[in-house]
Amino acid sequence: MQYAPEGGSCASPHQSGALRPIQSCLSQVDQASAPKESTINNKNNSTDSLDASYQGIAGTAIERDHGADNEGTDVVAPEDRLVKPTPSFGDDTELKFLAQSIQREIIQTNTGVSWDDIIDLQEPKRLLREAVVMPIQYPTLFTGLLSPWGGVLLYGPPGTGKTMLAKAVAAQTNTTFFNISASSIVSKFRGDSEKLVRVLFEMARHHAPSTVFLDEIDSIMGSRSSGIESGCGGGGGEHEGSRRMKTELLVQMDGLACSDSGGHHVFVLAASNLPWQLDPALLRRLDKRVLVPPPDTAGRIQMLRTHLASLPARHTCEEADLRSCAEATDGYSGADLRLLAKEAAMRAVRRIMDSIKARGKRQQPLPPAEIEALKGLHPVTATDLQESLACTNRSYASQYYRRYDEWAQQYGSV
Repeated sequence: MQYAPEGGSCASPHQSGALRPIQSCLSQVDQASAPKESTINNKNNSTDSLDASYQGIAGTAIERDHGADNEGTDVVAPEDRLVKPTPSFGDDTELKFLAQSIQREIIQTNTGVSWDDIIDLQEPKRLLREAVVMPIQYPTLFTGLLSPWGGVLLYGPPGTGKTMLAKAVAAQTNTTFFNISASSIVSKFRGDSEKLVRVLFEMARHHAPSTVFLDEIDSIMGSRSSGIESGCGGGGGEHEGSRRMKTELLVQMDGLACSDSGGHHVFVLAASNLPWQLDPALLRRLDKRVLVPPPDTAGRIQMLRTHLASLPARHTCEEADLRSCAEATDGYSGADLRLLAKEAAMRAVRRIMDSIKARGKRQQPLPPAEIEALKGLHPVTATDLQESLACTNRSYASQYYRRYDEWAQQYGSV
């Protein structure tokens, strides 16, 4: 991702300041499509005209590099996207400093995850396409009552693919992706946390269409304690600063600031392992609340097949072996199955290391050709898979799965 110089965000940039950010982008387009100096050689250029120039250059670069598509299905890699300069915030130095901090949370590299890399989870993928992909491709369809979903909550046990879905959104959608955690918007200075939340959403609207990903949102948006419930005044046992930050987040997600966004779509994607701890007001603002469950038997077979196929060494596991292992791993998450496949592969590596040690001490490591020969002699077998299953347990207890199902029946919205 390429950034424009900060000087381009001033209300009335000087002549050199107006030319510099645009000329820095001309390397991405043909010289024939570059704007002439006479069209931008204006000392009183405004920020809006600069933004329009950026959009024109970006559109030309996308059309040239990815080909024109009437339906807008081309996806620009995150590192190739142009980002507008940081807004001036009325020349407020403090807010501009906070904006630079938030700007660092924009995903600048390709996550390398596509929709096809996510096994199963058809319902969450459908919802995310409806919320992010389709409104950009067909904006005339998503107006009025059919305005895009404002927020989606992905909840479920750890390791089931919530963060992987977020990575796919970052890589496969033409939106500015803000990866936000507690450290991004929580400050030790009084009043800075709510200011960071405000600046975050102003930046998201400035770079719209954009996606704000709040990972482990239960750590910052837990249910606000009540003084009536705790028997004491004020906010109970909760700190005042925490309540102010939560209130600001709720206001920015659905308040006057949100309604005055000028049609700029900001999509909030949240992930949580503990949805029952979230504030009820937040649940109302997250239109869709989707359970991301552990994979079923067919999904586990496909995951094991995919992991074993990615091994640098060959394996001799048949389809019946994979099915037997999948049936024995009921309740395992995707992360658990990856650890299981890794443990099975490590058993083959240990046999290779034992074979190398049996040759005696060597001053130099074996050449790559001999290593490849040893990998062919020691493949991953079905026995390795079964032995790995005996020492690799699932990371989440079964009673917690029932709690997710109960919460889904009460609060789920798919």
